[in-house]
Formats: sequence, structure tokens, C-alpha cells
Amino acid sequence: MLKFILPAIAALGLTAFAAQSYSSDAEPMAAAPVMGWHLSHEPGMAKLAYGVEHSDQLALMLTCEAGRSTATVYGEVQPKAARLTQTSLGPAELDPLSGGDALETRVSLRDPALETLARRGKLEVQGEAGDFLLEASPDERRLIGEFFAYCASARV
Repeated sequence: MLKFILPAIAALGLTAFAAQSYSSDAEPMAAAPVMGWHLSHEPGMAKLAYGVEHSDQLALMLTCEAGRSTATVYGEVQPKAARLTQTSLGPAELDPLSGGDALETRVSLRDPALETLARRGKLEVQGEAGDFLLEASPDERRLIGEFFAYCASARV
């Protein structure tokens, strides 16, 4: 019986050692990119985007110039129930980032959909994949507030 137990214990020990060695040598799994609200500024413009930070993976981007009453909306999804105005009369140009048609519209900063985003941190959107609710964390709500404050300001 000892003939069978010792080899079995040795095999289990080698298997456990090999599993530990493999897991410590393996590269750690990269975390899935997290979508969220991000704010950036360019000269004379603020950009509020929902997507993966520091990447071209954006679902929606709002831009505004200080003191203007409208924002430009870009992306794969558009605010649902918003009174959007298409910015061009002809077909949309090819989007170099996604390879598809670029959707570009304008919306009033006083539109109920954007007011809900500013007050509650929630924006209902629609796209080819359906309707979604984009919600902001408390930190993201602060960024959204900064975006709307910048848009309403008269600074350039």
C-alpha cells in the first residue's frame, strides 16, 4: 500500500508546484476597459465624452464653446428624446476613427435630455444596438457639472 500512496502524494505535490509556477510566470490578465464620463479642454472648447479614457473608444461626445447655447454631439449613440439638429444637409463624412459614418448633431444646452444629465447624472441614449441609460458616478457628476458651467460661461 505504501508503494501506491507515496507516488500518489509525490504526483499531487508536483502538480501543485507546477500550477503555482505556471500562475506566477503567467502575465496578469488585463482588466476590461471601463467606460465612463471624461472631461477635457482644448483652447476655447470643452469636451465631455462617454467612453474609455485616453482612447478612441467613445460612445458619445459633447463639445461646446464657452458662452454658446448649444453643444455638438458626436458618436455611435445620440441622446434619446433630445431635439437634435443635423449639422450637415448631405451624407455624413466617413469617420476616420471608427471607419463608419460619423453622426454629428447639435442640441440646445437647455434640452430636457441634457438638463437631466446636468442635474441627475443620467442620459438616455439610442443607437443601432438599442436604447441605454448612461449613468454617472459622483466624481463623474462633478465633471459633468464643470462641463455645463464652462459652456454657460462667457470666457474664451
